[in-house]
Amino acid sequence: MITFSGVSKRFGKRVVLDGFDFSLVPGQVTVLLGRNGAGKSTLLRLCLGVLKPEKGRVEVCGHDPVKRARDVRRMVGYVPDKPDVYDWMTPRELLRFLKPQYPTWNADRAARVAEQLSVPMDSPFKALSRGEGMKAMLMAALAPDPALLLLDEPFAGLDPVAREDVLKGVIRAGEQTILCATHDLDVAARIADRVAVLSRGKIVAHGPAEEVVGAGGRAPERMKEILEEAVA
Repeated sequence: MITFSGVSKRFGKRVVLDGFDFSLVPGQVTVLLGRNGAGKSTLLRLCLGVLKPEKGRVEVCGHDPVKRARDVRRMVGYVPDKPDVYDWMTPRELLRFLKPQYPTWNADRAARVAEQLSVPMDSPFKALSRGEGMKAMLMAALAPDPALLLLDEPFAGLDPVAREDVLKGVIRAGEQTILCATHDLDVAARIADRVAVLSRGKIVAHGPAEEVVGAGGRAPERMKEILEEAVA
């Protein structure tokens, strides 16, 4: 679903990804862990073709996301760390805008997710709470039945009730392959089939959650320890 081969990306003199290699296992939830500035959002934007690598190759769903951006975006659902829509738009207007761009658009699924998450369909985004905005973005990302779902800190700043609603929406996503960048280690421990740890431009640990983190009830604490070890 995703393959990075020798990818390098910098912003000015700051190297974010350095000879980066990574691949995503289909049909599973991979949680991407890393400190602020580690490059998690950059990785997701490279997957979407919004950014272009200086070196190396990125392939998403069999396509180069820069050269075949439209094909990739039709197969990928993306939830950014904050709603990236016009603030006067309502969730219903957002769906109306997106629908013609996706041949696989599933209006029934959009309606079902909206009901499950209690999305206020006719309120403008500028009037929505952060939790309501994130639920609306998740609804829009799932509506085209994407093969791949990319989530960039979808739980950050949410109150416990909204966080639980968004979490349930992700869990209900079904058969999609999911890559989720998050700081919420409790949520990460609940959803992860696999864990990948990003530090200093490289993946320093990647594998099944029980191998990387270990079994038992200490998963969030162990994830924190792994992050601290990676930085050290």
